[in-house]
Amino acid sequence: MTGEAGAVAATRKPRHRRAAAGSRMTAGRAVALHAGVIALLFVLQFVLPAYHHGVLARVMVLAVFAMGYNLLFGYAGLLSLGHAMFFAAGLYGAGLSVYHLGWSVPAAFAGGILAGLVLSTLIGLLALRTTGVAFMIVTMMFAQVFYLTTLYFNVWTGGDQGIVVPQPLRSVTAFGGTLDLTDPATRYFAALGLFTLVLAAMLALVRSPHGRVLVAIRENEQRTTMLGYDTFANKLAAVAVSGAVCAAAGAAYALLFGYVGSSFASVQYSILPLLWVLLGGAATTLGPLVGTLFMYYLIDISNDLLAAWAPGWNFSSLGIVGIALILLILFFPKGLLGTVRERWLTWLP
Repeated sequence: MTGEAGAVAATRKPRHRRAAAGSRMTAGRAVALHAGVIALLFVLQFVLPAYHHGVLARVMVLAVFAMGYNLLFGYAGLLSLGHAMFFAAGLYGAGLSVYHLGWSVPAAFAGGILAGLVLSTLIGLLALRTTGVAFMIVTMMFAQVFYLTTLYFNVWTGGDQGIVVPQPLRSVTAFGGTLDLTDPATRYFAALGLFTLVLAAMLALVRSPHGRVLVAIRENEQRTTMLGYDTFANKLAAVAVSGAVCAAAGAAYALLFGYVGSSFASVQYSILPLLWVLLGGAATTLGPLVGTLFMYYLIDISNDLLAAWAPGWNFSSLGIVGIALILLILFFPKGLLGTVRERWLTWLP
């Protein structure tokens, strides 16, 4: 019996080694892919025309917003229609503190993230008492209250008209030099820096034990509870981190593009990140970027085509966008990267 047990143990070791080697290879591919995407975005600053510098900077900031939403929806399985309030919390937290209080850019950026973190934690404590459709409705109600609040205090927020943050307030002084965030190149690299940090953090988070627990909650919360995990605490942490990431995107938007307005707190900006995530692929780390980029340029190209084909006609690009979305749903039911992962590249994170 001892010899048989030794033979079984000997056959198991290579299997464990192969599994570990396969896991390391998968992790290496994922890191290489993400590093390649970041390097490509860096190089595009020197290759693309000036118009696309501003577009890509905006896309990267909004992709961070979508990544925050993807953590909650894609990995934890919680459908929220209230993430506009977290984005707007960062937007107002940074923009108004610079405009009214005279804070420095780093302090305002940190204040915007803190505002989103505190708000998302409080909302999570209340909204997570519900599940399913009720959770979606509760988050939408809180977001609507936040939106109406920004309209009510229009003396401070500017309401629908918003506030334009002056150029002199959007500069960083450090190490004897000054970085002007209104400069297109500086703005691009600042957006790329934020995108890189959040992408790396999300890749590490979803591959961590906490990320695995979130996926388990999404698939079967009752079984996850039976295994001894505190599902409420894990979901609350996901809501808090998701809100902080979305607030970071909002704070960056206010400081880089210099505009703060109530439209960013409307229901539309709660639906947009959901659409971007679905297009790119839910529960994929690069899906939010792909979805945001695709949607932004699809609308842009549609407007150009309509202006060329039907000048003077008041047509909307939504028809072309709608047709494209229907085709995507038919041929890429899990989003662009989600379907690619399912059919061809199973190692995609």
